[in-house]
Amino acid sequence: QLQLVESGGGLVQPGGSLRLSCAASGFTLDYYAIAWFRQAPGKEREGVSAISKSGGSTNYADSVKGRFTISRDNAKNTVYLQMNSLKPEDTAVYYCAVATLSDYRLEDPADFGSWGQGTQVTVSS
Repeated sequence: QLQLVESGGGLVQPGGSLRLSCAASGFTLDYYAIAWFRQAPGKEREGVSAISKSGGSTNYADSVKGRFTISRDNAKNTVYLQMNSLKPEDTAVYYCAVATLSDYRLEDPADFGSWGQGTQVTVSS
C-alpha cells in the first residue's frame, strides 16, 4: 500500500522559511512523480509544485515561483519542499501525492493519489 507522510509544517513569521518533507513507506519513490498541494480553509485544493521521477523536471504554481523549491532524494525515499519568503497567503494544509498519470497536470488533483495526511503551515506575525 502506497503511503506518504508529510512533516515540517509549523508557525513562521512573514518572510521566514520552512522545509517540508514527504516520506514514502511501502513503496519505492523512484518510480513516481510527486507533487505538493495545499488547501486553505474555504478554498479548493491547489497544486503548488511537482517533480518528475528522476528529479530532472519540475513545475510550480505562479504564486510560488521564485520562492519555493521542490527536490527529491530517492536514496532517502523523500521529497522536499523548501519554502522561502513566506507570505500570509501561503497559510494552508500542505499535502503530497503520487502522480497516477504520466501526463499529469499540476492543476488537476484528480491526476494524483495516495495522499498524505497533510501538515499545517501558518504564516503570521
